[in-house]
Order: sequence, then structure tokens, then C-alpha cells
Amino acid sequence: MTEFEDLEGVGPAIAEKLHSAGYDSLESLAVATTGELMEVAEMGTRVAMKVINAAREAAKMGYEKASEVMERRKHLGYISTGSPALDKIIGGGAETQGVTEVFGEFGSGKSQIAHQLCVNVQLPPEQGGLEGKAIYIDTENTFRPERIAQMARAMGLDPERVLENIYIARAHTTDHQMLLAEKVQEMAKEGDVKLIVVDSLTSLFRTEYCGRGVLAERQQKLGRHIAALHRLSELNDLAIFVTNQVMARPDMFFGDPTKPIGGHVLGHAMTARIYLRKSKANTRVAKLVDHPGLPPESATFQITEAGIRD
Repeated sequence: MTEFEDLEGVGPAIAEKLHSAGYDSLESLAVATTGELMEVAEMGTRVAMKVINAAREAAKMGYEKASEVMERRKHLGYISTGSPALDKIIGGGAETQGVTEVFGEFGSGKSQIAHQLCVNVQLPPEQGGLEGKAIYIDTENTFRPERIAQMARAMGLDPERVLENIYIARAHTTDHQMLLAEKVQEMAKEGDVKLIVVDSLTSLFRTEYCGRGVLAERQQKLGRHIAALHRLSELNDLAIFVTNQVMARPDMFFGDPTKPIGGHVLGHAMTARIYLRKSKANTRVAKLVDHPGLPPESATFQITEAGIRD
């Protein structure tokens, strides 16, 4: 509150409105949009821009040396998927301050990896965890506490304690899904949250927005949702893991017709993008499709009773 009041153009009344709307740091205010501030604080465009610019200056969100970025990235955290081979192709696991996406057809292992990450995030760093809690936004009714307990026992952990550290929310509409993501900011400040799972990211968007007539509106809304997730991960130093559905392209006669939902808006926004497909027996193949710092590579893993394993 005091930090806000020190900004040019912000008095006690506006500071209170901003705080009530969930802005609890200079960084969160600096990355806000003028439209958001105009709505929550009832201020004009010029005043909103003035407040945001003042917050950016105070938070020192200008240029910095690449060496400083390199030093900061050395402190990123990684959550193991349970499969060393899969961890290797994505740089060590699901990383903090980024969004990791897996897509594939039903039964390819997307939700299984999500469950395993919820368990593994509670492990100490030397065992592939971050000693943190997990938040699971479920849009397809795929979360199963019994599976979490099974994986926890396989890791030698107390199932009840593991379940206590996972918060579940069932999203029913796209607006509800986006609201649940916004509420994570408050929970991240109160508790030691290190992982957010959205399973699946596109299911409700696909259901609510049907046809080409509403495609532009759907993509804009999806883009805002992804931007909010990125902001959460960067401001709170946590990992975000999302699953995505696929569709078949009937116009493809050669190659794999499977294509992820969400188009370029989703594709460009992901930190790591992994394609999962079924193989022989109980084996799955994971292919790293896109990553800003790693080459495309594949790994093989299995879904066992104990969880995700090589």
C-alpha cells in the first residue's frame, strides 16, 4: 500500500482499490494493462498509463545485461516428471518461470504426467522436487486423488500429507477457468505454491466457441489467459504445466494428421511444447516440438502402477 501511494498519480483511495483488486506488488502493477486499471480503479486512460509507467520505473523493469539474465536463470527450479529420459529432453523437468505444454490424443499420458508432477513437486530439490504445493485446475474431471495416493506410496511418501498439499478446483466455463487462474495469485502469496496444473487448457474454449464466426474472439480470450499464466509463473517463481487436446486433419494423406488445438496463439506462447503418442504395449513416446533453448528430441517412457517411469 505504501509503495503504491509513493507512485505519482496514486492516492490512498486508488491504492486501496488496486490492493483490493489483487495488485499486491509494484511488479504486478507494472505488468498490468491500461484497460485492467481503468476497470478496477475507475481511472481514465492517461492516469492509468501514468500509474503503470511509474510502477515500471520504480520496479526497474527496463533493460538489463544478458549476463545478469544468465545469472538469474541459474536459480530456476525444475520438477521431475518421474522419467529421467523425459526430463532430459526438456532440460531437467518442468521449469519455474515458464509454461510447459503436453498435447496428444486421449490415453497418451497427459493427465498421468500432471498427477506425477503434483506428487514430485513436494519432494526436496535433490530428489527432483521443490518442496512446494500444487494447484490443479480441472476442466475435464480427470483429477483422481486415488492415483495421487498410489504414486505417493510408490515414492515412499505419506499419501494423506501429499493430498493435503494439493488444491483442486473444477472449472465449468472459460470465464470460471480464467477467474480460478487469477485467484492463484493470492494463494501463491499465502502458501508455498510451486506448481500450477491446467488440465486441459483448451477443453472449455473448444466447447464454448464453435465455428469460424467466433474463432477470433476465442483466440483473443485464450491469448489473455495464457498471458496471465505466464505472468503468474514469472512473478511467483513457479512452474505451470498445461495439457492440450488435439484434432485430426482429414486433409492430410501423408504423415501424422494429429494437430494441437489453439493454433499459433497457443503455439508461440509456450515455453516447452511436447507431443505425446502411444507406442507398443504400455509405452509412450514424447517428442519435444518446441523450446527456446533446446533442440527437438524424443524420449520413451512408461505409465506404470507406481507412476511415470523410464
